[in-house]
Amino acid sequence: MDRRSFIIGGGAALAGVTAFLNSVAFAQDQIPATPPAAAPAEEAQPFSFDLLTAAMKEKAAKEYQPVQEAMPEIVTELTYDQHRGIRFLPEASFFAGESPFELQAFHPGWLFKQPVHLHLVENGTATRMHITSDMFEYRAPLVDPEAFKGIEFPGVAGLRLHYPINTPDVMDELVSFLGASYFRALGRGSIYGISARGLAVNTATSDGEEFPIFTDFWIEKPGRRNKSIIVYAALDSASVTGAYAFQITPGQNTIMDVTARLFIRKDIQRLGIAPMTSMFLFGENNRHAFDDFRGEVHDSEGFKIVRANGEELWRQLNNPKELANSFFGETGVKGFGLFQRDRNFDHYQDAEAHYERRPSLLVEPLNDWGKGYLNLVEIPTELEVNDNIVAFWMPDGEVKAGQELEYRYRLTWGSIEEPTGQLARAAALRTGVGGTSGVENPEGLRKFVVDFEGDVLGNLSADSNVEASISVTRAEIVHSAVSRVEANGAWRLAIDLMPEGDAPVEMSGYLTLDGKRLSETWAYQWRRTDEQR
Repeated sequence: MDRRSFIIGGGAALAGVTAFLNSVAFAQDQIPATPPAAAPAEEAQPFSFDLLTAAMKEKAAKEYQPVQEAMPEIVTELTYDQHRGIRFLPEASFFAGESPFELQAFHPGWLFKQPVHLHLVENGTATRMHITSDMFEYRAPLVDPEAFKGIEFPGVAGLRLHYPINTPDVMDELVSFLGASYFRALGRGSIYGISARGLAVNTATSDGEEFPIFTDFWIEKPGRRNKSIIVYAALDSASVTGAYAFQITPGQNTIMDVTARLFIRKDIQRLGIAPMTSMFLFGENNRHAFDDFRGEVHDSEGFKIVRANGEELWRQLNNPKELANSFFGETGVKGFGLFQRDRNFDHYQDAEAHYERRPSLLVEPLNDWGKGYLNLVEIPTELEVNDNIVAFWMPDGEVKAGQELEYRYRLTWGSIEEPTGQLARAAALRTGVGGTSGVENPEGLRKFVVDFEGDVLGNLSADSNVEASISVTRAEIVHSAVSRVEANGAWRLAIDLMPEGDAPVEMSGYLTLDGKRLSETWAYQWRRTDEQR
């Protein structure tokens, strides 16, 4: 863990950044129902990431004050359908024609009633970006365009960046920051799925979850030749403040290098670093629980961990009948993330959602995170609209008021390739009644079948001495076997388990050849349902 104090000089410059944060905290009765269209001229203020850091440290020493700005009533009353009927006009995009990037704002309203403020950074100074209704298209009959004329908003719902990531002549949406501290990005050919967050506070705890908010963004104006764009953000909540820097580089996989400087206001029971949120409804492992024409429905199918010694672990996701919390103790973790490995449309058969195009997300620490735990939370859901999977890093030890923490890490978004020349990958998990088909088997016996695929297995004949190293808790291994699937060259691990009770069964395994590891470690948590007892 890199715990440090930030010693920042330049008191006048710090006052300028602090003024930016304070100037937007108008009292509710100070904002008219329809703000004037013309914005007063504002003097540019000195800005840097270190100045923002100092301002957020100063803010953490004060009592938390929620933003009290008021949106015009016509905005706060927007319904879901009406909000969807409003879009930012492409011709109003910031940086258009001046850079390979373009910036647009999300219209406030519906769920997004708290103003988020945007600032433009040029040559070390920042100015407020004024967003007016003239920058949006209001599509009748959902919304009345005349009713929105001449409004300048006290803030917006969030921002999005566009870039020609797929073809040179189309400005595709690349990154969006929308809602609390949520954000997401795309690689080439991807469509939105998994989301990241700036921070998770007390997720899946008895204290109840707290959702920190990105209140302000500062965007460095990119030049014509820039291959990256830098976005800064101020994070605020009752328990913590933070200064964030995102260096965003689009490509086959889009890369975000993140620095998060955190200042703890109040003791926190569970602090989640580099959190991500996704959806897993069903896959091959729980297909029987859903009467659906599609073969699989998920944004992510597994949780990947790269340990300090290079060992790679693949934890298959599940949609449990009750909340499931899994913890993986790690020191010096090299990477972790939620992955969508299966890219075969035939396995999903969803011509609208296209789950085969959802991006994977990998987190790689760039400084020493020390000892801690990876927390995987699986929440029961019957609907694919619910994000029911959460994963993040938890530092070891107590998180106390007054602490200052810095985490640097890289986020990789896209169809991330995983080399299979040295390690085979767990490609599929199927479950069912245990034992041998056609004969009477012990009641309660359960079968788990894992297929491993990869180049490292490709040249092995069926009589090769491939074995499995298997570990289980709270269950007895009644039978196990490893065999080659001649139809596709995969190697199949089959395990018959007899659970010892109703507690969750943890299992893991990997393949070896003459004592040498051939595969990543596959892991799974299984809970018996009433139907399986």
